[in-house]
Amino acid sequence: MAPLEQNRWFSEEVQPHEPALRAYLHSRYPDVRDVDDLVQESYARLLSAKRKGPVASVKAYLFAIARNAAISMFRRPRVFSEQSIDDHSVESVAEEGHNVVKFVSTKQEVEILLEAVDSLPQRCREIFVLTKLQGHTHQEAADQLGLSVQTIHVQVVRGLKKCTLFLRGKGVLGNQQ
Repeated sequence: MAPLEQNRWFSEEVQPHEPALRAYLHSRYPDVRDVDDLVQESYARLLSAKRKGPVASVKAYLFAIARNAAISMFRRPRVFSEQSIDDHSVESVAEEGHNVVKFVSTKQEVEILLEAVDSLPQRCREIFVLTKLQGHTHQEAADQLGLSVQTIHVQVVRGLKKCTLFLRGKGVLGNQQ
């Protein structure tokens, strides 16, 4: 996409959703300190997706990206803490060391799952995000996208199969059927 066309698309299709996106993030994730970072991260991911192919429902995809970015932010370990470290804190971490391994493993699995969703074809990804990540019913997704419920169902099943194969290929899932 040419830079001028990308700028036009962004200013006409994406930026009008910014106030609603900020309100959504503030209401849904009140503990997030820097909504600006989440908005910018969401824009960057949306632009990356746009480079791969057309985005049919910009608002839905933008909000799904922002939601995933917020969830990722909560799962990221904080590099600096506002609390001082005392001997009791160090002992507590040492005693619960096995939880750290589980946390890191879960974080990596979530990142791989997001890669799996990003690898789906554009239409399938859009439907998968609406139904599986945003929680829309098949009927709601069909109404929003102007498709039949059967098409939504078929795309969700395809998305699940492709994500399962992707996760197996990355070693996240076993080879059982």
